[in-house]
Order: sequence, then C-alpha cells, then structure tokens
Amino acid sequence: MSQTPVVYAENLVAGYLPGINILNDCSLVANQGELIGIIGPNGAGKSTLLKSIFGQVNVRAGKVWLNGEDITNLKANKLVSKGVAFVPQTNNVFPSLTIEENLQMGVFQTPKRFDERFEFVTNIFPDLGKRRAQKAGSLSGGERQMVAMGRALMIDPSVLLLDEPSAGLSPVRQDEAFLRVKEVNKAGVTVIMVEQNARRCLQICDRAYVLDQGKDAHTGTGRELLNDPKMVELYLGNLAEL
Repeated sequence: MSQTPVVYAENLVAGYLPGINILNDCSLVANQGELIGIIGPNGAGKSTLLKSIFGQVNVRAGKVWLNGEDITNLKANKLVSKGVAFVPQTNNVFPSLTIEENLQMGVFQTPKRFDERFEFVTNIFPDLGKRRAQKAGSLSGGERQMVAMGRALMIDPSVLLLDEPSAGLSPVRQDEAFLRVKEVNKAGVTVIMVEQNARRCLQICDRAYVLDQGKDAHTGTGRELLNDPKMVELYLGNLAEL
C-alpha cells in the first residue's frame, strides 16, 4: 500500500471477559478521506471492533496503528489528543449543558481552539450555531446525534469512529443522520462507521467490512457488496432491494 493508512487494525483478538474473545483475528484498513462501513449480524463484534480501536476493550493479540504509530490499548484520553474521536450509540451528549457548552467539552484539552473549531463544525451543521444556547436535553434523538458528532469534530480528528449513528431514529431521521455522516466525510474527515442499517450504509460508504463471528468475513466497495448475491442472501436479505 503506497500511503500510510490513517487506521490499520491488524489481526485483532479482543473481548470483555477473560478467556472469551469477541474479535477473532479481525483486520481493518482506513485510508485518508475514506468512509468505511462495518456491517454484519447482531453479535458479530462490530461495536467491539470500534471500542478496541478506541482503547475501551482490551486487545489481547494483534495491533492497532494510527498514521503509522502503534496505539494498541492506549487509553481514550491519549487517543483523543492524537486525533481519534468516538461517538457512542447512547449517552453521547451532556443533557444539562447547552449545545455550545457540549461543543466546548470537545476542546477541553485545547480551549484556545474553540472559535476556530466552532466555525468549522457549524459550517457543516449550521443548526448547531443557530441553536447554540439550547439545552442538549431538550433535543430529539437525531439532534443529539448531531451534537455528539459536532463535539467529536471539535478536536480536529484524523479519524471519527461512529457507533450506529442511525439507531433508534425514524426512517426520515435515519436519512438525515446518513447525510450528516457524508457531509463530515466530505469535509475531509476519515470515518469508520458501525451500522445496523446495512443497505443505507453500503450506499454511502467507500468500502465496507462484513463481520461475522468476530472476523472480517468479506470486504469490498459498498456497491460491490450491495450487488453481491451471496452478501444479499447471507447478510442483507430484503434490505438490499433498492
């Protein structure tokens, strides 16, 4: 590979409990500017893969590299300072704080960058600027997701890890969430996204990994996987009908 990947996870073995592995020899590559999707059945290890990259699950074997640097099992606060941002599926905003205060939390390590990063984030998500004084707790699920993504972008990340950004949202709000992910990616941020809505994920991502029983069983461009009869039969079912 000619360029150094932004993220390279190599042969990861990881799990939550001693002796029980969720990931079994799982690998992933994300290059600069790519939007990478991670799909697969429930229990396949999709969220565990993200959390392993972000230092929240112990990696027992294998390595995680960020721009050529070994970051295996580094703690989250160290990873944030190195430009890794993570948006969990739930509990991803501070409900008692305003939108602006939530975004300030994104640059607590470098508060002098607030104005510069606030301008960048509100160029992507203008509503956050217009409603900066509104309490995050009064927002809908989709709006909270936007605040969480905005806060993650405040650190000027080299990679954004998203755990099921459309979970729990109505179909219309799901479409909005996917559009936001695409906007973030178009702004130059490398994105790795775990998503249950496999069809929509494959429609917008550059490449995708299909995880099954903790291994990357298949990989290809989103379009290739959408049009692969085997993928449709095994993983997508009628979700792949366009």
